[in-house]
Amino acid sequence: MPRSLEVQTLSKRYRLGRIQHHQMLREQIVELIKHPFGRRATEAESIWALRDVSFEVDEGEVVGIIGRNGAGKSTLLKILSKITYPTSGKVKVKGRVASLLEVGTGFHEELTGRENVYLNGSILGMRKREVDERLDAIVAFSGVEQFIDTPIKRYSSGMRLRLGFAVAAHLEPDVLIVDEVLAVGDAGFQKKCIATMEGLRKGGRTVLFVSHNLAAVENLCSRGIWIDAGKIRMDGGVTDAIKGYMGSFVDEQVSGSDLSGTENRLGTGEIRYTRLEYLGTDGTPCAMTRSGDALVLRFHFHADKPIREPSFGFRLYTEMGTLITETYHRLLGIHIPKVEPGDGYIDAEIESLNLVPGRYALSLWITAPGGTPVYDGDVRASLEVEVADVYRSGRMLDSRSGLVYFPQRWNITKV
Repeated sequence: MPRSLEVQTLSKRYRLGRIQHHQMLREQIVELIKHPFGRRATEAESIWALRDVSFEVDEGEVVGIIGRNGAGKSTLLKILSKITYPTSGKVKVKGRVASLLEVGTGFHEELTGRENVYLNGSILGMRKREVDERLDAIVAFSGVEQFIDTPIKRYSSGMRLRLGFAVAAHLEPDVLIVDEVLAVGDAGFQKKCIATMEGLRKGGRTVLFVSHNLAAVENLCSRGIWIDAGKIRMDGGVTDAIKGYMGSFVDEQVSGSDLSGTENRLGTGEIRYTRLEYLGTDGTPCAMTRSGDALVLRFHFHADKPIREPSFGFRLYTEMGTLITETYHRLLGIHIPKVEPGDGYIDAEIESLNLVPGRYALSLWITAPGGTPVYDGDVRASLEVEVADVYRSGRMLDSRSGLVYFPQRWNITKV
């Protein structure tokens, strides 16, 4: 099988700068004497986003790239797309590359949607006639027919995403690079995206697909590359790669998770989660959580300064990245006027954990009203749910029962 992409010992280093505020003239002169040709960045003042990454991709392969936030996935895709350049290593790509790395990447704000389609086509080396032939299909796929002659700067994020994906897919690149395209679009658009990528694969084109939706990665891809801390941890069958990645969360739960050292978290950091405890209704730690159990999630936090009206919440995902629920205290009409500096905690009491046995992922967040700013976000923990005779029938639930179960009663009066 011909090679579509070759990555050889790829590394990318970013230098961490230091901004000097209100520096005195004497200090500036001393700094100039120490470093007459500019400040030297030591190894401690640098961060390696990628380190010695190597792999090859055949024509027609759809490869899922998975890993935690900050693992180096997006940096890799930016290098492959020639948005940034590596510190060392080589990349060989056969044919045209189209990328959709962020919403609206490659669009000119002042141009209309139609003009941006032609602009992207010319960047890919296509003639106007070739773009003319595909224009109607691109517009129809994106669903922005009514606004195609409106400047892109007036598009919503969803409109930009749909048009960007339509352009990237329909201009028939040899290699399509997609980063979290399923994170913004609605369910109908996501289906179209997946169907389009499947069509590209059948047409012998290569797709590199980054997503935290592991169910979509498994369904779409035959191969998975797990990147962790800038290095490849696993490269093989997509199911094996996902299991290895999810296995890295296993040790995070016993009767709780220490969150103080969690890396790659988002937000400004004025208030942070420090620990998550799994408790029974009597306040004792749970060494084991079973289907149907009552459970108290105790979220410990530390605030550096007074925080007004913070919102605490979490998302619960399956092992494959499917969102089960998102919830927060404001949904119940509970408001927290102010959090004082120091340590504290908040409890979420779950009357019955109606989940089938399995391993689940939690993503915790703390925001201001309206979601901005984010003080702390995407703080990861895991929840292991064990089997239980929830119906007291002697029959245990398992994964064949789906994701959740319902408390229920059957009445058979006439058969």
